[in-house]
Amino acid sequence: MSGDPAIDLLQGTLDMLVLKAVSLGPLHGYGVLLRIQQISRNRLEIQQGSLYPALYRLEHEGWIAGEWGQSENKRRARFYRLTTAGRRRLEAEAKKWNQFAEVVGGILNTLPEEL
Repeated sequence: MSGDPAIDLLQGTLDMLVLKAVSLGPLHGYGVLLRIQQISRNRLEIQQGSLYPALYRLEHEGWIAGEWGQSENKRRARFYRLTTAGRRRLEAEAKKWNQFAEVVGGILNTLPEEL
């Protein structure tokens, strides 16, 4: 990260980011953190204290499925994958997020003469 502080997540975006991360391939919990950091080019840093409740919540909702396996360092870990319901949820959330970003971008780019 080029000296910039990490970007704070808006409420509700963590679930969407976790769904996106596991949509790219099955991951264990810590792997989800690393994947989000990787695809954000280290601009987002998820705290473990907020990640694990999100994983539990997403699994409870049926959007991800977890099964026990062995991590790269031979430790027992729960690996998560996206379910069909999770894929639909991710698509719906991404659409809403893009619409929201478009509206906010329009507001921020409004000039006085456009009022």
